[in-house]
Amino acid sequence: MSKIGRKPIPIPPGVQVTVEEGRVTVKGPHGTLACAYDPAYVSVRVADGAVRVERKGERAAYRARHGLYRALIANMIRGVTQKWEKELEIQGLGYRARAEGRTLVLELGFSHPVRYEIPDGIEFSVPEPNRIVIRGIDNQVVGQVAADIRALRPPEPYRGTGIRYRGEEIVRKAGKTGAKA
Repeated sequence: MSKIGRKPIPIPPGVQVTVEEGRVTVKGPHGTLACAYDPAYVSVRVADGAVRVERKGERAAYRARHGLYRALIANMIRGVTQKWEKELEIQGLGYRARAEGRTLVLELGFSHPVRYEIPDGIEFSVPEPNRIVIRGIDNQVVGQVAADIRALRPPEPYRGTGIRYRGEEIVRKAGKTGAKA
């Protein structure tokens, strides 16, 4: 049995979970999320204040989906109660960010500022010119937005400049050692 899949997901107060054939909907104080699942592999039921995911077979495909669907539902429940958050740090001389409405304006050493339109359902803030905080109820969307922003100027290994996740360690490389005598 999957270690993750067999754990019941407790439903916190103020959260409503609805299971239809092939679809789970979660409503909470921050919004509503829905996720499709394959009823051929797993069954999802709500009982005793918890959501339980049970697989219908023992082959590898069944076991893989067992843990997957349980994790997706748990992430939805967490997202509607307490939002997901990712923090990005900008490192480099003259590199900075600022917010203009729903647009993030980044100065990343290019000849022009880079403008990134934040998608609906995502909140962002720029508490300092070199820090970006991204929040939302959908873990996948928050992670994708953070990855898209990071991809605009990924950290480079020689000088360490670029956009990185908060706490991310960049393995630094040595530069050229100079001419041989």
